[in-house]
Amino acid sequence: MKEKTSITLSKEVLAGIDRIAGSKQSRSAFIEAVLAQYLRKQARAQIEARDLELINKAADELNAEVEDVLRYQATES
Repeated sequence: MKEKTSITLSKEVLAGIDRIAGSKQSRSAFIEAVLAQYLRKQARAQIEARDLELINKAADELNAEVEDVLRYQATES
């Protein structure tokens, strides 16, 4: 279900929308498609940032473990 909203855009932006969308789709359909793509991209970026944080945390833990093993080996020599 769609809801109606009102936005104010500059003439330049509207001209760009009209130029790109042409007669293939309405302004509303074009704006909705662009915003949906943007929202998907932002959601993906949040997931990737969370994943990177988890990877970095795991890497830090593994690096600390390796340093511990190397210190232990150094003292055994």
